[in-house]
Amino acid sequence: MTATSTNPLVSAAAPSTAAPPVSDLAALTRPDFPLLEQIACLGQPLIYLDYAATSQKPRQVLEALQQYYGHDNANVHRGAHQLSARATDHFEAARQKVADFIGAASAREIVFTRNASEAINLVARSWGDANLKAGDEVLLSVMEHHSNLVPWQLLAARTGCVLRHAGVTETGELDLADLRAKLSERTKLVSLVHVSNTLGCLNPMAEVAALAHGVGALLLVDACQSLPHKPVDVVALGADFLVGSSHKLCGPTGMGFLWGREALLEAMPPFLGGGEMIQDVYLDHSSWADLPHKFEAGTPAIGEAIGMGAALDYLQNLGMERIHAWEQQLTRRLFQRLQAIEGVRILGPTPEQQPDRAALAAFSVEGLHANDIAALLDSAGVCIRSGHHCTQPLHRHYGLAGTARASLGFTTTPEEIDRFAEELEGTIGFLREHS
Repeated sequence: MTATSTNPLVSAAAPSTAAPPVSDLAALTRPDFPLLEQIACLGQPLIYLDYAATSQKPRQVLEALQQYYGHDNANVHRGAHQLSARATDHFEAARQKVADFIGAASAREIVFTRNASEAINLVARSWGDANLKAGDEVLLSVMEHHSNLVPWQLLAARTGCVLRHAGVTETGELDLADLRAKLSERTKLVSLVHVSNTLGCLNPMAEVAALAHGVGALLLVDACQSLPHKPVDVVALGADFLVGSSHKLCGPTGMGFLWGREALLEAMPPFLGGGEMIQDVYLDHSSWADLPHKFEAGTPAIGEAIGMGAALDYLQNLGMERIHAWEQQLTRRLFQRLQAIEGVRILGPTPEQQPDRAALAAFSVEGLHANDIAALLDSAGVCIRSGHHCTQPLHRHYGLAGTARASLGFTTTPEEIDRFAEELEGTIGFLREHS
């Protein structure tokens, strides 16, 4: 729809005729993503701009899942037969791929979990319960995803530890001065998002790590929004723990991971009890398996791990630096188009203020509800997110109940950004006309 459209179900937007930027990664990768070939309602091509919520999956990942379930399906680590041996080899190869992807010293430092939320809960339950007491402090920020808030709230209720929260600057970046002021000898852990799923800001983790370690605290990094879009190295970050999620990395859902420094993981008690995580079991006591299996009770998500390994292969073959550079071009285009629309307020730093910011824009339009905007865009075949994006405290900080959010991936084309902006402008005009 255009700015003059009065029917939200009819689009008059013409495709852009501008030549795409150099090094068009979307043109190279689109054939690998069958879902993106869909035609939406009224014959419009589907435009998927919700990568911060979940990524789409290339055929290489789908084929890896089919190969496992159709050819190698068996439980891992427990059987002597050939199917179990093949499944175990592929499962553990996926663990090594994760270690390589983030620069870990050893695959022993990679614990498979259901998702990043479970990985944070594992640290809170295992390390937190064993090490924190009343009066100790955990330092977070107001921009955190609920998954990096609620587990620490539960820990505080159990142990009496105190939660503190660093603020954000006027440009929507981490307020380092506030973080420094709230660090003290009582701080035992700093747990922060690497890239905000709402503000899009990239937090300076190496600097935060130095500050945290300077007072004897550990650093946990929620890297869900950075891992799919740029190179991430745990050594360079200075992290002690890092969590990630497969489904944001072009891999299957139901799979995530925790990386922790080996000495820390060795000292931590198990998170869950059951099969696989034991060495010996007696009627009255048990001993634990070596890392990382000590933290992986029961039958794991074998196919999902193998699928995640295939996704990491895919990303590595493209090159994370290449992905980041392409998405930087797309982000500049996204902001240019949104900033030209009257009434649109974008949260977080602009690409000029922070060139390495994420390829997303959470925005509000005065007088309009984000859900109405998203619903009308969906009727035109444009998929964006609306709501609080699991960052309710951050939205309260800005006095907003929710925002609309367009988030990009390396398969996004410049023409899709242009059509989204045209549809958004028409949607705003329609809603204002009929409000």
